[in-house]
Amino acid sequence: MTATLVDRAIAVTGGFGALGAALGEVLVQAGAHVALIGRGQPRSGLSNAMLALGGVDLGDAAAARAAMDRAAQQFGRLDGLVNVAGGFQWEKVESGSIDTWDQMFAINVRTAVLASQAALPHLLARGRGRIVNVGAAAAVQAALGMGAYAAAKSGVARLTEAMAEEFKDRGITVNAVLPSIVDTPANRADMPKADPARWVGPEALARVVLFLLSDDGAPVTGALIPVKGRV
Repeated sequence: MTATLVDRAIAVTGGFGALGAALGEVLVQAGAHVALIGRGQPRSGLSNAMLALGGVDLGDAAAARAAMDRAAQQFGRLDGLVNVAGGFQWEKVESGSIDTWDQMFAINVRTAVLASQAALPHLLARGRGRIVNVGAAAAVQAALGMGAYAAAKSGVARLTEAMAEEFKDRGITVNAVLPSIVDTPANRADMPKADPARWVGPEALARVVLFLLSDDGAPVTGALIPVKGRV
């Protein structure tokens, strides 16, 4: 069975990066209306089913709330949220800066909390909804130089579990996908000797998210789903 989102309205944070853009395309192909939200600026040629909201600081509560309100107003509803916004910094603990830990928390956890808080009134008003957080496999097992990043993504995992419990009797499911290395231009540039065929393609990861957003994913909540490719 192919998951569909016909006439559903989904907000995607971090919408202008490689994963956010791929996710937007997959969701539109599944019938959704999609609001791409991010700090950067959208590319040209977006589908008519997409709303692009650039220049949004998702670490600011008022800005996050204004973006979600705009998306709901544009589409007449909001049915789901995908928290893609985040970032990575490789840094050893011994020689690293505590500022890196603050930064990793701010761009990975704080944005997910504020975007979720901004979307929740719209989801609760409908009595149903989906939230999917993009975590990381590093939340389960951190590697060298990934202390701050892994700690932040562990925060995303715990946020997912806590929200799933909070809203399980109110019609909202909350899940997270935990990818390993996503095949993006940036990762290829950073790891030129690696084999990207072993990584997770953005479209493949997007289809896992699509399932969790769909009616087929309704029985699943509080799940932390590894999407590791062959890493």
